[in-house]
Amino acid sequence: MHLTVPGALIPLYLSVTRANQPFVTADGARQRIRERFERPVSFAPPRRLEGVAVQRRLPDPLGWPVYDVVPGTVGGRPSAPGGVVVYLHGGGWVHEIAPQHWRLIARIARETGHRVVVPIHPLLPRGTARPVRDGVLALMQEELAAGHTVRLAGDSSGGQIVLSAALQLRDEGTVLPATTLLSPALDLTWRNPRIDAVQPYDPWLARPGGAVLADAWRGTDSFEDPLVSPLFGDMAGLGPLTILTGTHDVLNPDAHLLRDKATAAGVEVTWHEEAGQVHVYALLPTAVGDRGARALVESLSAP
Repeated sequence: MHLTVPGALIPLYLSVTRANQPFVTADGARQRIRERFERPVSFAPPRRLEGVAVQRRLPDPLGWPVYDVVPGTVGGRPSAPGGVVVYLHGGGWVHEIAPQHWRLIARIARETGHRVVVPIHPLLPRGTARPVRDGVLALMQEELAAGHTVRLAGDSSGGQIVLSAALQLRDEGTVLPATTLLSPALDLTWRNPRIDAVQPYDPWLARPGGAVLADAWRGTDSFEDPLVSPLFGDMAGLGPLTILTGTHDVLNPDAHLLRDKATAAGVEVTWHEEAGQVHVYALLPTAVGDRGARALVESLSAP
């Protein structure tokens, strides 16, 4: 049985735990980058994840840890999976994968029958947009070369990496059957004027620290390069997109722009917007979060 908490408690929890500290000020973001450089946190999956087998690839194929999460077991060994989902976790490019991510990843594997590939990419200040995107591409190209059907999914900053990778694959002639984005970071310039209208309702993210993190993440590339800000890319020819977003998330205005731009380019877009919900709501242990997680899993479930 999974604990479900009232959604109204989530903003209070975020406030008490000071989850917004790296985002509300530029100094807070710089301090968090220094902290994570000096004191990295664990990326290991929880000891128990229901209904899946988890294995780390050794040696690390990219110089980063990469895990395979496989649904079910037969005789103590992983069962043969269907397709492949590559999942990129969020965290503002500075926070490590969290237990909530692992639980969602396990759910994707259990309920879709797909193997989920989980790259633990370098974070700030070690990681930047181009080498991380290229590493994710290398993983995907390996899976594609092996004849696997590959889907992409990511939340928050992971959504930025995922959509940037999907655009590059499209340019190379590969169209994916599904790309799913949960509260994605899409435009790292933070210029959207509608952010100001949403900001008073967002208990988590904010422009001052977000802009510092984005500037560090872009490395030497332009903010307007689709590698960094995928919203600037040409959407024509992309495979189906699923977008999940909450209206109390400062990234919500850019999600609207992506929906409209992709639809105008002829891309099939499935849109899930939840009124009053915060950033990455489908990762949260609420009734609405569970509904979002179900929609996310369904978007990745085709054989």
